[in-house]
This record gives sequence, structure tokens and C-alpha cells, in this order.
Amino acid sequence: MPAFFVTATGTDIGKTFVSAGLIRHWRAKGLMAQAFKPLVSGIDDADPAGSDPAALLAAMGQDVTPATLDAISPWRFRAPLAPNMAAALEGKAVDYAELLTACRTRIAAASPTAPLLVEGVGGLMAPVDDDRTVLDWLRALELPVLLVAGSYLGSISHTLTALTVLADRGQRVAGLVASETPGATVTLGAVEQAVARHFPAIPCFNLPRQPAGAAPAPVLGRLADRLLQG
Repeated sequence: MPAFFVTATGTDIGKTFVSAGLIRHWRAKGLMAQAFKPLVSGIDDADPAGSDPAALLAAMGQDVTPATLDAISPWRFRAPLAPNMAAALEGKAVDYAELLTACRTRIAAASPTAPLLVEGVGGLMAPVDDDRTVLDWLRALELPVLLVAGSYLGSISHTLTALTVLADRGQRVAGLVASETPGATVTLGAVEQAVARHFPAIPCFNLPRQPAGAAPAPVLGRLADRLLQG
């Protein structure tokens, strides 16, 4: 089944940039690729321009409207906090069962001509509700994982920790993207070498920092092709 779960070693690492690039590549090849980011914190529905859902909708060639926002990100919260905390500030709660059902409905519709990316929120261990994390969420969906890591001081430890946790929980990692952090103090090559030493079976793709408005990086095209090759 051509569906993948996109997560990261932390917040603001580059999940949505990677997801949007993959979607654009697949769409340019004639595939009806879809993105689903059901949980979003830190979004203002009155001004969603520049938000993660807006970036994913643009990659799919869709305008940002109330209907398209509801379709791509049905659980949206204003505070830039973990979903359970952001929801609580609004007197709400994330219904985990409904979240899984929504994801599984999208996954069931995925096909070789319509690959799907389910994008998580925050990092691998970010709380989804008061009892579960992103790790619990992706395990329940049983999808191959695409992990996005940074290149900041400490990123190698965070990356190896995330990969170790995923391996210990029996999750297949389809690939790792080392995304260059602004003002990086660690090279992408150093992250790649660490992954190769400890997890040689996991393909690593180095993503240099891209200027705003740049075309999708060629490395994302190579990753997109590899994902569909299995």
C-alpha cells in the first residue's frame, strides 16, 4: 500500500517541507498524490496563509478554503502547543478513535496512482492526547515511517534515539531525510554517517536548506521514486 507516515525528531525540523516536495514530485509525474495532516497546532483559521496545511494544499494544487482546510486538517488548534494542551485551552479534546478512523479511511483510498502521506505533529514522542504520543499513533496505523531529522547540535543523538525507538517498536523506516537546520553546526554528512554506522539498512537523503519559493530539491525526487519502488 503506497502510504507513509511522516514524523520527525522534533518540532520545526521540516516535515511539511519534505511532504510538500514529495507530493509535488509525484503530481508532476501524473500521480494523484494526497497529503493528510489531521492534527495541527498554532494555526489561525482567520489567516491560514503560511501554515502547514496551506503548504500541503498548494502542493496538491488546491486553494485554501474552509472546506479544504477541514479536509486536510480536521483537528486544528490555535495555540502552538502539543495537541492535547492546545485542545484543552479551547475546552476540547482530541478523540483518538476518530483520529485513527479518519486516517484509516484515507489510507484505504491510497493506490499506486494515488500515494498518501499522513503527516504527524511535532516530534516522534509529542503527545496526541493525554495518554498517547505520535509513536502510538503511527504504530496503530501500521504504516512505513519517513523520519525527518535536523543538523543542529544534538541532532545526531536525537536521530539515533528516534531510530532506536522505532526499531524497538518494530516499525519499518522507509527512509530518513537529514534536513539542514538554519545556522547548522552539524553537517548533513555527519548525520548521514552516523545513521549509516548504526542503521545501515535505512536509506538517508541529505536535504540542503532551500530558499523560499525554490523548486523542490532533486533529492526529494529521488526519495519519492524510491518510496514507490518499495
